[in-house]
Amino acid sequence: MIDKTRRAFADMVDCIEDGQTILVSGFGESGVPNRLIHALVARRPRDLVVVSNNAGSTAAGLGALLAAGCVRKMVCSYPRSRGSVAFEELYKAGRIELELVPQGTLVERLRAGGAGIGAFYTPTAAGTLLAEGKEQREFDGRPHVLEMPIRGDVALVRAHKADRWGNLVYRAAMRNFATVMVAAAKTTLAEVDEIVPLGGIDSDAVHTPSVFVDRVVC
Repeated sequence: MIDKTRRAFADMVDCIEDGQTILVSGFGESGVPNRLIHALVARRPRDLVVVSNNAGSTAAGLGALLAAGCVRKMVCSYPRSRGSVAFEELYKAGRIELELVPQGTLVERLRAGGAGIGAFYTPTAAGTLLAEGKEQREFDGRPHVLEMPIRGDVALVRAHKADRWGNLVYRAAMRNFATVMVAAAKTTLAEVDEIVPLGGIDSDAVHTPSVFVDRVVC
């Protein structure tokens, strides 16, 4: 019998090791798997590379992971969201690296990672500091920048509903980033609001199929 559910958040994150690349879902404060992140903080891993839309918007969640000194590098679009005090302090002190990626490019790099695409060209960031050191070519008279895919060791995502097989349904902005992150990661850990019986999620309503999900907790 397939049952990917776990009872404790600590059991969810015991597979995460030092130095891994962690993909963390969320759009602002929506869809951030805060309880999974706090369980990870308790484990105190080191030298993590975290890929997320922002670098935390409060002292909780990603802010707590940063403050605990667990993160070596952030890859994100908005490192200075309102309330992102932990990242600013670490960055000013030279204690954390930053790779700044335009939001659409971040999504496409994650999608490419999940789809097995080697690289892609985009006009976004051409002619800016973000293009420095990257290969550039011209297509249809416009300069394009070569971008590499992003793949993760573990994805931490938050969804609205799941069944014991790991099928996921998101609500509103929860869905942003999560669907591409689960495909780009070797292991996916999902925090959900509700676990429903098998058959409780209509097959047409599934946003992330169970094949992409390894563990689920409510």
